[in-house]
Amino acid sequence: MKTRNFIFIALTVFCFALSANAQRGVRIGYIDMEYILENVPEYREAATQLDGKVQRWKQDIEKKNNEIELMKLNLSNERVLLTKELIDEREEEITFLEDELIQYQQARFGPNGDLDIQRRQLVQPIQDQVFNIVQEVAENKKYDFIFDKSADIVMLFAAKRNDISDIVLRSINRAAKREQTNSKREKKELERREELTMEEDNEVTEREQAIEDKKEEREKIMEERKRVRDSIRAAKKAEYEERRQRLLEERQKRKDSIINARNNANNGGTPNEEDDGENNDGEGDGN
Repeated sequence: MKTRNFIFIALTVFCFALSANAQRGVRIGYIDMEYILENVPEYREAATQLDGKVQRWKQDIEKKNNEIELMKLNLSNERVLLTKELIDEREEEITFLEDELIQYQQARFGPNGDLDIQRRQLVQPIQDQVFNIVQEVAENKKYDFIFDKSADIVMLFAAKRNDISDIVLRSINRAAKREQTNSKREKKELERREELTMEEDNEVTEREQAIEDKKEEREKIMEERKRVRDSIRAAKKAEYEERRQRLLEERQKRKDSIINARNNANNGGTPNEEDDGENNDGEGDGN
């Protein structure tokens, strides 16, 4: 009798679980790995450095290729003047450089080349972090399946409400902030933010962004006022310097005028005395 009751209760619980699961339905979520990578500062910085390397590698390849093409052109122009031994020697050198260039291209851009390896090294830590976070989110949010939208899986439709990329990105940023946080106050604030739901955190972020926007607006207004004030001061200073220069020029003109007048007076008095002497001599002769 007890066994029958146990089986009955077990069947009842099992049926209830099936019914509940059927009512809940299968819950599917997805992430966009490309979106997550683009919004991780460390990845962006490392990707920029890698792009710089790629550009230098491409320049090296272009330089080597131009050198080979120049050697081919010179050989073509000088072929009639060269002996067979010299022609074979140059062709052999060109072939060697072409093989060397191919090997260099493969080493940089081929399968398992430097670019492939460094990209994997760049992405792998973040992919591991995303994988661990997805496991936690799936368990906490009761997801049955979570896909990567940027992978090869074909998604004909994906509702935005099922996108958990921001949740994953938020967790990654939190982990980065925890490593960068030093003060107890910052740690407590970070712990408080981690306890918030996605919606609450977004509201806090929006408020913080609004405060930051107002701060930037005030700084722009203060900067504009300072610019206007400095412009007015510069204009007044220029006006003062111009007026001062004009007064100095006028003073110098008056000074020069006085000096010229004195010189003219002195130069004018001497000829008169000479004339008087000549006149006096003339009168003496007459007597």
